Order: sequence, then structure tokens, then C-alpha cells
Amino acid sequence: MNLTNHFLIAMPAMADPNFSRTVAFVAEHGEDGALGVIINRPIDLTIKDLFERVEIPFERADLGTRPVYFGGPVQTDRGFVLHRPSGEWQSSLRVGGDVALTSSKDILLALSAEGQPEDLLISLGYSGWSAGQLEDELAQNAWLSVPADPRIIFEVPAEERFEAAMRLLGIDFANLSNIAGHA
Repeated sequence: MNLTNHFLIAMPAMADPNFSRTVAFVAEHGEDGALGVIINRPIDLTIKDLFERVEIPFERADLGTRPVYFGGPVQTDRGFVLHRPSGEWQSSLRVGGDVALTSSKDILLALSAEGQPEDLLISLGYSGWSAGQLEDELAQNAWLSVPADPRIIFEVPAEERFEAAMRLLGIDFANLSNIAGHA
């Protein structure tokens, strides 16, 4: 099983408050574990505010008011940019199609100077799973998974992403039980 370029949708019984009612985009999944970012949890920080903190000039009013996101509980002092097109950056992980996850400062400098890439989600922190941990959580019915649709990340408002990801599965969240069962 490889869940790279998939959404993980938290089930109702998700006990970890970091992940309750979240959608995580999995950027990498392999035998050593998995890495992703939560795409539906904006924090009280704008892109313009973030740029001021890292001392990069930013004059794009149209992008400056966009929120920064809580990407997950790991390395919350580190920034990650989920974006399309994938481009050529110093530290990018191409995920699928034309989507990439970049953690190098050069993408922020390009955003400041050129306003590109325009399709982006900036997060502080990421979600990480050690080898076998995600598979165990899936077996315990902590998550639903579905192939990711970049339109949900880049075109759907944050407060609607959870339901939009559920619709990819044809499921209404209200119909899910918070009690796991196994056949």
C-alpha cells in the first residue's frame, strides 16, 4: 500500500486533538514511514505576517491575506509549501501530477518577487508517521483514505475541504459511527 498523493480523512473517533476533523495530504509514504500536511486547519497568521517574521519583503496584497496552516505537530517552527506547478526549487518533493511539497526558502523568495507559484498552501509543521504507524492507524479505523484531488487543496475554502474530501468517497460524515468494527 502506498498512500502518496492521497488524502487521509480523520474518522469521528480520532482521539488525537491534533487530527480531529482534519484532512491530511500525504506527500510521501514508503517503508520508512509517511509525511504529510494538514490542509484544513488555518492558524491565526497570514502569509504577509509570516514573511515579516522571516524578514522577506512581501507586497502582494492578494496573497498576503491568505492564512498559514497548521500542517501537523512535528517541527511546528518549520515551514512547508504545498504548491502547483511543481517548479524547480532547492528542496522539493514532487508528489504527483504537478504538485510538490517544498521546504526551502527559495520558494518564498520567488513568491515575494514574482508572486509564483500562485496555487499554494503554506503550513507550519508537518504530520509524520514512523514505519508501519500509518498502516496500524488505518487498520484501527482512525483514517479513511482517498486519492487526492488538488482542486480541493487549492480551490476549495479551508472550512469546506473536509466535506469535499468525504464527497470523493461518496460518504456523508454524519453517517459515520465513532465506534470501529471489523468484519
